[in-house]
Amino acid sequence: MARRNFPLNTIDAFLVTARHLNLTRAAKELCLTQGAVSRKIAALEEWLGFALFERHARGLHLTPQGSALLPDMQHAFENLLDVAERASHKPSVIRLKAPTCAMRWLVPRLIELEQSAPDIQVALTTTVEHGINFKNEPYDAAIVFGPHARAGTLLFEEILTPVIGRSLLVNGELPADALQRLTFLHPTRDRTDWSLWLENYPAPRPAMLKNQHFDTMDLAISAAIQGFGIAIADETLVAEDLRTGRLVRPFAHSVKTGASYRLSVREGSDGAAGLDAFCASLLRLG
Repeated sequence: MARRNFPLNTIDAFLVTARHLNLTRAAKELCLTQGAVSRKIAALEEWLGFALFERHARGLHLTPQGSALLPDMQHAFENLLDVAERASHKPSVIRLKAPTCAMRWLVPRLIELEQSAPDIQVALTTTVEHGINFKNEPYDAAIVFGPHARAGTLLFEEILTPVIGRSLLVNGELPADALQRLTFLHPTRDRTDWSLWLENYPAPRPAMLKNQHFDTMDLAISAAIQGFGIAIADETLVAEDLRTGRLVRPFAHSVKTGASYRLSVREGSDGAAGLDAFCASLLRLG
C-alpha cells in the first residue's frame, strides 16, 4: 500500500491498547468507545496485513508481529510528538513594568537577555510610577523603586553623586567656582536629592541660584550629558555614561538615600512560562 495511505490516526489506539491490553481501559484513556478503538486497530491491521492482538477470554495479548512492531512504533510516535512540540513552541512573553528612571540600567540588560535567551520576550511598559499593584495591574513582574521598597529581590541601592558633561570642564577639570555658576539639574520637582548630597559637602554650601527641575532622573542625566548643567544621579544608573566618558564624576563623595530598586514578581503567576528564567537572567546580568 502507498505510504501516504498509512492510517496515522490509528497509532495512538494501538500504543494505548498495547499498554493496557484491555479495550475498556484503552477506550477510557482515549476518550473513545470500545467500538471506535477496535475499528482503529482493525484499520491498522488491515494496512499492515497481519494481526496485532489475539483476543482471549481474559483480555488481549500481543501477537508475535505486534510485539516486534511495538518498540519501533513507540519510538517513532515519540519522535513525531517531539517534532510537533518544537514546531508549536512559542516564545515566553514577560509583561514587565518599570519606572523610566531605571531605563539606563534596564535596557542594556534586556538587550543582553534577548541575545542569550531569545525564547524570552519582554513586553516592557514604562511609567513615572515607582510601585506596582498586581491585584489591579496586568503585569508578571515589575521593577519598583522607593525608600520603603522591601518586597522583591534587591537589584541595587540608590547612591547619589554629582555628574557633569565633559564639555563643561576647563582643561579637563571642574573650575573651583563651578557650583556657584552652573545650573543645578534636579531629578524631581524639589531639591531633596541635591540637598541630601550637600549636607556633607566639605566647602561652603552653594546658593543654587540657577535650577532646572525634571520629572525623572533619566531626563536630568540626559540634560547633563548635553552640557545643560550639573546633575545629581544614581551611581548605578550612570555607570555606563561614566565608563564611556559621556559624563564625568567631579566629586568622590557620594551618599546613600535609603531607597532601592527591586524586582517584584506576581505571586503564583503561571501566565508566562519563562518568568523564572527571566528573573534569574536579569539578576545574573545585574
